[in-house]
Amino acid sequence: MSFFKKIFSSEKKETLDKGLEKSKTSFFTKLNKAVAGKSKVDDDVLDNLEEILVTSDVGVNTTLKVIERIEERVAKDKYLGTSELNQILREEIAALLSETKSGEETEYTIPELPKQADGSKTPYVLMVVGVNGVGKTTTIGKLAYQFKKKGLNVVLGAADTFRAAAIDQLQVWADRVEIPMIKQKMGSDPASVAFDAVKSGVNQDADVIIIDTAGRLHNKVNLMNELTKVKRVMQKVIGDAPHDVLLVLDGSTGQNAFEQAKQFTAATEVTSLAVTKLDGTAKGGVVIGISDQFQIPVKYIGVGEGIEDLQVFNKYEFVDSFFK
Repeated sequence: MSFFKKIFSSEKKETLDKGLEKSKTSFFTKLNKAVAGKSKVDDDVLDNLEEILVTSDVGVNTTLKVIERIEERVAKDKYLGTSELNQILREEIAALLSETKSGEETEYTIPELPKQADGSKTPYVLMVVGVNGVGKTTTIGKLAYQFKKKGLNVVLGAADTFRAAAIDQLQVWADRVEIPMIKQKMGSDPASVAFDAVKSGVNQDADVIIIDTAGRLHNKVNLMNELTKVKRVMQKVIGDAPHDVLLVLDGSTGQNAFEQAKQFTAATEVTSLAVTKLDGTAKGGVVIGISDQFQIPVKYIGVGEGIEDLQVFNKYEFVDSFFK
């Protein structure tokens, strides 16, 4: 299978390899134990492999799909050796992720949007959701940096108004990246801030407007109402805003990230995902499971602390680094 071709620059690839080091080491330590003394892939090896994938946070449903695919190959080739297991895993997980029509980006891009009624350009409005502590503000800062680096005009909106530090943290990033930020005082109506930010973005001829929202999972109904209201007021300025609703998840929480994805996708329409903090954990397998289970594109992954360490998610490079 020709899934694996060189896509990323060597520097970017090195960062990805390093970011997934803990996940990879943990996975292969378990895998080597499972196949010790075995020369061919038998039921024992497959049972062990199933357990390893589940404990690597790939998720039960995705694990069962992978095991099923490997069983089919074992049935075809009775003498499949354990030495080939690594390559087979790479191929089958890449093939599974190939079924999602996403994860093929190599660069930061925004879609070209139709012009507004008055002939002016339509800014790309990105609404970012996620609970406190997942790296949401950092992700927004790093995204703003990447878009600006591409020569795009970016405006931030601080609509996560319920947490004292949220506005200040975003301001730190806005200052660092040197881009304008629209804010009100803590406790203000998030929808009002979002409206101001979109209006200001249009006036400033912005290419990208990033709105920070919802830093708490109070209850689903409140969350749904709040996010619906935020969307509705943005649409008074740009009819089809937001163009993307990005949910930020903390990869180091493993199964908890699945749970948050479930909660948020039930409360609002999430159109893309960012999975952060993969470098500090052995739970990198969660990206494979989330990508497969939710059929929502994983667009970005956080593989380090540096400003360049938020990467566009490319499934081929990810699987190649994970199973290297």
